Amino acid sequence: QVQLVESGGGLVQAGGSLRLSCAASGSIFDFNNMGWDHQAPGKQHELVASITGGGRTEYADSVKGRFTISRDNAKNTVYLQMNSLKPEDTGVYYCVADTLDENYWGQGTQVTVSS
Repeated sequence: QVQLVESGGGLVQAGGSLRLSCAASGSIFDFNNMGWDHQAPGKQHELVASITGGGRTEYADSVKGRFTISRDNAKNTVYLQMNSLKPEDTGVYYCVADTLDENYWGQGTQVTVSS
């Protein structure tokens, strides 16, 4: 059973930084893509960053230039470096991953950005 475990969330002031980590129970080479999904309070989910097995990255317009996704294959971990945080970045961040047959979600980590 694949598990994705996020960590690194917390409370930060606007303009600050956080780094989220997502540790996979198995090899991240098993996944086609990995990413970070953001659900702001009362809003729909948004995939804000993704990375392919080959390292190609994509970002939502809302985070371009501020967030960076990366992966450490040796540690089976994906990271989300979040800089210049804004109050609208507040919400739960979920690590997501997919194979040909399945989509996987972590339990989420809360990020709160105060103004």
